[in-house]
Amino acid sequence: MIQRHLTRKVQVGPLQMGGQAPIVIQSMNNTDTRDVEATLAQIRQLNEAGCDLTRLAVPDQQAAEAFRAIRARSPLPIVADIHFDYRLALAAIEAGADKIRINPGNIGGPDRLRQVVSLAKSRRIPIRIGVNAGSLSQTVIDRHGGVCAAALVDSALESAALLASWDFHDVVLSIKASEPVLNLEACRLLADQTDIPLHIGVTEAGTLREGVVRSAVGIGALLAEGIGDTLRVSLTADPVEEVRTAWSILRALDLRQRGPRLISCPTCGRTEVDLTRIAAEVEERLQEFSQPIRVAVMGCVVNGPGEARQADIGLAGGKGSFMLFRDGRILRKVPEADAVEELIREIRILLAERDHG
Repeated sequence: MIQRHLTRKVQVGPLQMGGQAPIVIQSMNNTDTRDVEATLAQIRQLNEAGCDLTRLAVPDQQAAEAFRAIRARSPLPIVADIHFDYRLALAAIEAGADKIRINPGNIGGPDRLRQVVSLAKSRRIPIRIGVNAGSLSQTVIDRHGGVCAAALVDSALESAALLASWDFHDVVLSIKASEPVLNLEACRLLADQTDIPLHIGVTEAGTLREGVVRSAVGIGALLAEGIGDTLRVSLTADPVEEVRTAWSILRALDLRQRGPRLISCPTCGRTEVDLTRIAAEVEERLQEFSQPIRVAVMGCVVNGPGEARQADIGLAGGKGSFMLFRDGRILRKVPEADAVEELIREIRILLAERDHG
C-alpha cells in the first residue's frame, strides 16, 4: 500500500483535492474556448474517458464570455487558465469557474493579484498557483544561480505565502518541468515543506509515445512516494489520450481503478496466432467498458491461464485458435477469427453478473 502525504482539503466544485481524497484526473481542452459547441463536445469526450476536471484557456474577453456558456452546460467542473490579464481572472470567476489557475508573477502586480484573490475568496473559488521551469522570474533565478528544484519550490511557496498573508488558503500548488528528474526533485522538496495539495505532471512531455513514457516515469515515481493529489498528463495529442494515460498510471499503482487492465505477453517463437493484431483489437474494444476488470491476451498455453491467473478473463493462443479462460478455468476453444468477439461477449456476461450481485 502506498502511504500518501497528508495534505489539507480544498474543494473544487463537487471535487475534493487533498485530505486523502481520490487523486483527481485533469486534462486541458485544446479547442478554441470561443467555440462553445466544439469545446463542449470535447468536454463530453473527456468525461466519457473518465476525466474528473478540465481546464480551459481564457486568452481574451470573448473567451471569458464563452466560458460562462460552456460552464453552464459542462458535465465536468472547469478550471480557468489565466495569464497576463487579471481582468480575465475576475471575469472567469464571475462566469462560474470552479477554480482558476494563475502564475502570480505574470498577472499584473500585487494590487491586481489581490483583487483576484479577494473575489475568489468571496466566491469560495480555489486558486491553483502554477510555476513552470520555463517561467521563473529572473529574481528567483538569480537568487538560486539558475533554474533548479529549490528555485521552483521557492517561487511556489513565496506565492502561497503572499496569498496566505491576505487570509486566502484555498490553494493548490503545481511546479512542473519538462525534465522528469528535475520535476521529481522539485516536487519531493515541495511536499516536504507544505501541506498544500499538489498538482503534479511533467509539462511539455512530448508526443504520444515519448510523452507517455516521460509522464509515466515522472508522475508514477511521485505517486509511488505518496506525492500528488491531482495530476495532468501533458501530451501533444488528443486530450482523451491524456486521460487514458492517467488512468493507466493510477491503475498500475493501484491508486484508482476504472475500466479494464489488459495483460498481454510479448510473443515469442511459440506463438502461432497473430497476437499483436488481436491484442491491439482487444485493447481498442475494451474502451467501451468503465468497470474494473483484468483481461489477458496471451500467445500460447505456456503463458495462458497459468501465468495470467491474476486475470479475470482472457485468451491463450494455440495453432490458429485460442483457449478462452475465466478465473483460471478454460471455458472453450475458439477460432482465431472469432476470438475477439467471443472474448468481448464473455466480458459482457461477467460484468453483468457482477452488476447483479
